[in-house]
Amino acid sequence: MHVDKTAEMRFAVSAPNVGDPNALVQLAIDAEAAGWDAFFLWDHLHLVRAMALDVDDPWVVLGAIAHATERIKLGAMVTPVARRRPWKLAKELVTLDHLSGGRTIVGVGLGFPADDEFGAFGDTTDDRVRADLLDEGLAIIDAVLRGEPVRHDGKHFHVDADLRPGARQQPRPPIWVAAMWPNKRPMARAARYDGVDVISADGQPLPPSLVREVVDHIGRGDGFDIVAGYAYGHTVAEYEDAGATWLVDSRWPSDGWYDELAAAVRSGPPQ
Repeated sequence: MHVDKTAEMRFAVSAPNVGDPNALVQLAIDAEAAGWDAFFLWDHLHLVRAMALDVDDPWVVLGAIAHATERIKLGAMVTPVARRRPWKLAKELVTLDHLSGGRTIVGVGLGFPADDEFGAFGDTTDDRVRADLLDEGLAIIDAVLRGEPVRHDGKHFHVDADLRPGARQQPRPPIWVAAMWPNKRPMARAARYDGVDVISADGQPLPPSLVREVVDHIGRGDGFDIVAGYAYGHTVAEYEDAGATWLVDSRWPSDGWYDELAAAVRSGPPQ
């Protein structure tokens, strides 16, 4: 496999979609000013129900961010397609791409945790079923983003629609698929699109050594993004040598998380 070593490493902030939505918009503004390349929001309803978090709708907040910024790329990292009507999600993505002037990145995955994010609303918690819904949903989303007619007759979705417009980005915004290493089906799914957002089985960022394993496994190089959470204690050069093209800084929404992430944002991307 050839990995594009000429690609410049890029840096993103990924913030939980919790707390004051105005504060999340300000965090994105600060990220752009400090030189970050992208700002993402999580996409949860409860996250962890027992935490009793004040959870915001990420798409409404991202619309505000699109108008408050000029350069930084944006999106949800990640949105669980299985609990969405994919044509409605695709319409939101198209609208965000136009609002932002073509800066949207589409991050998708199964969603977590299954009980609080799916079961609480009567949706399936079965991983295999949700994976099937994700695959079918992505086929529909891909067509809508491209501005193509949707003719889909699958196990879960039946669509005959002509939704306009397509996204501003051509042929469509990049699609990144979240994958838990070393699970193979998510890796194969990601290889069909534009990037993989890799995490470990415990949800923690992968060290560079495991990022290298992902790159070796997925067999993709030029034009395909390897998106890794930044594990403190490692250097940017280590991740770059491993084949990562994006490093993402985030925080779990426990006490003081916003102030800690805001300080990291204002300090600029890691060196």
